[in-house]
Amino acid sequence: MPTDPQDTSDLKNGTTAEFPSKRVGVPLTEDLIRRKAEHNEGMLSTLEEIALHQLDLDRIETLNNCRFLKIVYLQNNLISKIEGVNRLKRLEYLNLALNNITKIEGLSRCESLNKLDLTVNFIDLDELHTVASLKDNSELRELYLTGNPCTKHWEDGYRPYVVATLPQLERLDGNEITRSERIKAMQALPGLELQLRDLAQLARDRKAEHQARRALREAMLAS
Repeated sequence: MPTDPQDTSDLKNGTTAEFPSKRVGVPLTEDLIRRKAEHNEGMLSTLEEIALHQLDLDRIETLNNCRFLKIVYLQNNLISKIEGVNRLKRLEYLNLALNNITKIEGLSRCESLNKLDLTVNFIDLDELHTVASLKDNSELRELYLTGNPCTKHWEDGYRPYVVATLPQLERLDGNEITRSERIKAMQALPGLELQLRDLAQLARDRKAEHQARRALREAMLAS
């Protein structure tokens, strides 16, 4: 079985650009999965673990055909959306570090999910509320969001907000969540939600400004 080719779970103080690139990747195909499943004789129906890192993948829908997957390594690709994994009922660990993901979605039916690594993606404060989509993942114990814009732009509120929103978590960004920390976070949650509403608008403004600058540069290059 393959081992984690690039364990990012203990990455500290990760930094990243504010916005994902527009680079186009390639979709994940069944043939590629078979080639990467040599340890399982190319069999998809019984495949439990797969390493698909650093392949310039931007779409992963084909994974849904591998119903027995428990561990998936997809770090360092170009994936911008979490999709096509809703049938993976046995999935326990999903590593999507170093991708282009901007919000958390598409995982509510992964009922066995225990560890989710989204280190160094592009989740900003306008989409941090999507962490609530993980409430239905009752087995989730570890979540990693280090290096996302939301951690940079809300240093004092990001952690308590996530801790209060996901009471099933035991560790966030590699650090244990204590009982007293959780109680304080729950008490602060109403105020944090109000604060996030204002910060989310600032994030949307940053994105709009970035898109305007990018459009101007492209227009200048085309002229």
